[in-house]
Amino acid sequence: MEYRKLPHGNERIGVLGLGMGGIQNTKPEEIQAVIEKAIENGINFFDLCAGGKSVYEPFGRAIAKNREKVYFQLHFGAIYKENGEYGWSRDLKTIKDTFEWELKALNTDYVDFGFLHCVDEESDIEDIKRNKILDYVKSLKEKGIVKHIGFSSHTPSVAHKLLDTGIMDMMMFSINPAYDLECGDEYGIGTTNERAELFRRCEKDGVGISVMKPFHGGQLLQDNTSPFRKALTKNQCIKYCLDRPAVLSVVPGVRNLKDLDELLAYPSSTQEERDYSVIASFTPDKALGHCVYCNHCQPCPAGIDIGIVNKYYDLSLAGDKMAHDHYDKLKVKAGACLKCGHCNRRCPFKVDQQNKMQKIAKYFSK
Repeated sequence: MEYRKLPHGNERIGVLGLGMGGIQNTKPEEIQAVIEKAIENGINFFDLCAGGKSVYEPFGRAIAKNREKVYFQLHFGAIYKENGEYGWSRDLKTIKDTFEWELKALNTDYVDFGFLHCVDEESDIEDIKRNKILDYVKSLKEKGIVKHIGFSSHTPSVAHKLLDTGIMDMMMFSINPAYDLECGDEYGIGTTNERAELFRRCEKDGVGISVMKPFHGGQLLQDNTSPFRKALTKNQCIKYCLDRPAVLSVVPGVRNLKDLDELLAYPSSTQEERDYSVIASFTPDKALGHCVYCNHCQPCPAGIDIGIVNKYYDLSLAGDKMAHDHYDKLKVKAGACLKCGHCNRRCPFKVDQQNKMQKIAKYFSK
């Protein structure tokens, strides 16, 4: 398992996490077995939203011996009805009661990430402030009961306003090729450029991203449901998400041990099995001419990591002051380009990488 460090903390988070949405109808003993097997295989990051009441106690039993090695998100605003079904609320007392119940059911006295839940519209921000929900979460952080504050959203413009507060350590956002290339559903909000700009800002601000909906609700995994009319694999979708700036962990949902076993194939998958460059043929009007860091151009005869060079360049343009330092630490920089044309011939997105390497080398030399 690969691990990535939370910028505003010391936590090292596995790139493959687990969401609990979908597992609520599974027997408690199998829920516990899923979590225990996930931990045994290096997964240490979980999202408990939308799983339903039935998930909490089995989850708590599963992490009991590994609590300090496991990180999870609880959402302030996600609540559970009398029958255990997931719902949501902006009522402070209801949210407080839910959080107290969650801690008791999980047999823990703290949560790693306290998220403002489903902040998709500006009115949601107003409600969270007016109803003192944000103040409540901030007070919990001051007491050490919440270690990090974050939020979940589907809307770039709203996400920017939350980032403006300067208190966010983590954002949960919907990322997949369909959403990012404007071929998704009503949750794929924002243009290709708006979404890319948000991810770059998170990287600049040190806000990590946990990814929801990496498979577009499973639609990307079948020809007849994919908006591209061509299926992708889970490995391709996961790798696509992990290549976006600021992404720490992809958090797909599972229903049972079989689903978990399918996800656990990712850490040992090959570069070829993860290659998602086929998306260039799906939406050429959105994708062509822009590097998406897929590294399909590799291997570079000069040894340049073309994808990472492009990423640092894009982040620097977005105002990330650390991007220049990261670029400087590369063993082989853009100026080493041999102008052989190998990358141009291989790039499925038709990026003129040969000339771009010269442009990037000149930019960073300043």
